Amino acid sequence: MKAEVFLPEDYQPAEDEPFMNDRQLEYFRRKLIAWKDDILEGNKDTIEGLQDNTRNIPDVADRASEETDRALELRTRDRERKLVNKIDSALRRIEEGEFGYCDKTGEPISLKRLNARPIATMTLEAQERHERREKVHRDS
Repeated sequence: MKAEVFLPEDYQPAEDEPFMNDRQLEYFRRKLIAWKDDILEGNKDTIEGLQDNTRNIPDVADRASEETDRALELRTRDRERKLVNKIDSALRRIEEGEFGYCDKTGEPISLKRLNARPIATMTLEAQERHERREKVHRDS
């Protein structure tokens, strides 16, 4: 088991410290866990709300509107479920010592990118190349 890492409340990963040192890894681990907890709490609220709102609405337009809202909420929750899987994958990469490095090139992913999108698996350049290739295949 790893020793606990002290992390000041105002800590922000910096370019002038060793890349993916224990403090940076702990910072991203906490960030990912907090994000996951927020999503799971929202899912719990949605499920409770859907259970509470299973009432019979006589007006057809009101019922249609509520069903549309419910379908949108369920689609949102499905996207978030997929996001939780990506968060779990990022947490696994932290444990395995692979977090912060591009899947395609092995280069470090910028701290700025990881801070904005801690589930990123590619550098910005590799991601752009990947998206261009996808677009070419989609358009042909």
